[in-house]
Amino acid sequence: MIHPLPAQQKIFATVIVKNSPIQGRGVYAARAFQKGEVVLVWEKARELSLQEYKALLESERHYIDFNHGKILLMAEPERYMNHSCDPNTFTGDKCDIASRPIKEGEEITSDYAKCNMPGVRMLCSCGSPLCRGIIIGEG
Repeated sequence: MIHPLPAQQKIFATVIVKNSPIQGRGVYAARAFQKGEVVLVWEKARELSLQEYKALLESERHYIDFNHGKILLMAEPERYMNHSCDPNTFTGDKCDIASRPIKEGEEITSDYAKCNMPGVRMLCSCGSPLCRGIIIGEG
């Protein structure tokens, strides 16, 4: 008998989106990744003008990335990547790259301070022993 996935889970080629203890939904490795390997390619991220960014609803602004001088509205699955003060990826040119080996089933995280709009400030709830308590966007 085939068992369907829980409604809150969605499988992509190399990752799964499901509930996260960090916040809301998160992105998890569907297989192991080696350091330096591309984990996610932002195929459907949409570049926005500053005016389009300013017109976004507050709820959509949570899915913005400031990447190489561009404002990007993230799509699934990368829009669900949570922050960690001790992340296992870093951002490349429209992709996330493993900064260390990532085990199958591990939540994939990024440091929002490195990839969000300059001046953005938010409380951190990553749970890492290295938690800074606040995320300040460096852009």
